[in-house]
Amino acid sequence: MKNSPSPDESSSPPPAPRRVLRIELAPKTMLIALLLIAAVGMLVKLFPVVLMFVAALVLVGTLNPVVGWLEKKGMGRKGAIAIVFGAAVTFTGLLLFLTIPPLIEQLRGLVGREPEIRGHAVEWLRRSQLTSPLAEQLKNLDYGERLRSSQTTVLSATKHAFEILACLGASVFLALYFMIDRDRLRGAVFALVPRGQHLRFSRVLLNLETIVGGYIRGQIVTSALITGFILVLLLVCRVPNALALAAFGGVMDVLPYVGALLTIAPAVLAAYGSGPVIAAVVLAALLLYEEFESRFLVPLVYGRALRLPPSVVLLALIAGAVLGGIVGALLALPAAAAIVMLIDELRVDLPGEIEQPKDVATRRKDEQQEQEYEQRTERKPAAKAAAIAVEIAKERRQEEKEPRTAE
Repeated sequence: MKNSPSPDESSSPPPAPRRVLRIELAPKTMLIALLLIAAVGMLVKLFPVVLMFVAALVLVGTLNPVVGWLEKKGMGRKGAIAIVFGAAVTFTGLLLFLTIPPLIEQLRGLVGREPEIRGHAVEWLRRSQLTSPLAEQLKNLDYGERLRSSQTTVLSATKHAFEILACLGASVFLALYFMIDRDRLRGAVFALVPRGQHLRFSRVLLNLETIVGGYIRGQIVTSALITGFILVLLLVCRVPNALALAAFGGVMDVLPYVGALLTIAPAVLAAYGSGPVIAAVVLAALLLYEEFESRFLVPLVYGRALRLPPSVVLLALIAGAVLGGIVGALLALPAAAAIVMLIDELRVDLPGEIEQPKDVATRRKDEQQEQEYEQRTERKPAAKAAAIAVEIAKERRQEEKEPRTAE
């Protein structure tokens, strides 16, 4: 005989049906995803071409302000471009012609003095118990076997060097083409952007040009200054191969923080051959200069050019080096400046900020200029509309600079 169900069991509701979550991708979404994957794969394969394109844009951003200055003086654009590129190529050629032969000769001298420099380094390391094992390893270091095993690496490096030189040459010609055919290329780019965003887009492009040009010019200034300082210092101290050591220091100055160590060590070791007093003087002078450069010169040059406070400059350099190594450190400053600029130009409302009267006035100014732009560009092609957008953006920038100058 079956037991009858209890009242609680008979009154309990039936179990709820299990919900099944279904995710269906529309054909359009799948097509876009496939196109994005294909685009990323193509960019990876065409990475050298992308670098060449970026290098050309960097050259344009660096030289275009000089061309614009000559145009304001009444010179035609093509003539200004010819003068600027001709002067840049001539200066670079003369610099290489005057420095490469003595540089090669001094590098040979450094290679010939390698046993002497290594002996001084071994003697200095033996003075401490902590570094004495390193002294024995340095003394017994065999370069012959390493050089024989690195022939393939040298050939590969030579091949890459020629590829880099070819890409740089192509970038120069590409930048020249960009500047000569500026109006048509700019019109083609603006044709891909909605008309309502042309003014903001033009302001972003102008600010990016300022950021890139300021970064490159700032790097040239810092590298040139440290090269001149090392050259004068070593010549005064009568250290051999001063030009080679100074050129090496100027190149290494591109690397933040690490470049200082790579600059000081060879110079001090070379100066040690003239005596410990000379080496101490060179070491002290370079340490003082590196301190001056890191605490005063870099924030001053890059901070003004990139419109960043010194604290942001230092933090960006450290963050870039930690995240991306050498490449990250090199790109940290323009990337930080670009992020700050985009937040400002796109009028992004940050969570902790409250809209100020100045922000309201800025938004009204944007609306007025957008209406003006629509009226002036009605039924005009993209190339002419782009020129008008850039003109309005430059006028806006000039208006924003005048109150700062007055203050």
